[in-house]
Amino acid sequence: MRRLANHLIGVQQGSRVMFSDFEDGGAMWTGTGPREARVRIDFDESFKSVPAILTGLAMFDMDEGSNQRADLTHGNVSSTGFDLIFRTWGDTRVARVRADWTAIGEVRAEDEWDVY
Repeated sequence: MRRLANHLIGVQQGSRVMFSDFEDGGAMWTGTGPREARVRIDFDESFKSVPAILTGLAMFDMDEGSNQRADLTHGNVSSTGFDLIFRTWGDTRVARVRADWTAIGEVRAEDEWDVY
């Protein structure tokens, strides 16, 4: 269990279209084999420490003529942001994907400053 040092918990949420490859013939729509899309998410306000991230597919549009394979995760998490990561493989053709995310973590009190 992750325990936070104080009672000030912040929550930030968002939704992001990661790609729309059917419009321009991008690799997710026309390619085969392993493919990956990464999108950097920067928080509106930084957390005091690295937050917990929850991700979910909010919308996906896949070709009916192939297997539907999808992996949505996150990486490079810091107090200021993270990467959304979508992967597919094989003959799957993905037209577009939108991902929702939630970051939950410790935040600074209004009277707490970094003094250098």
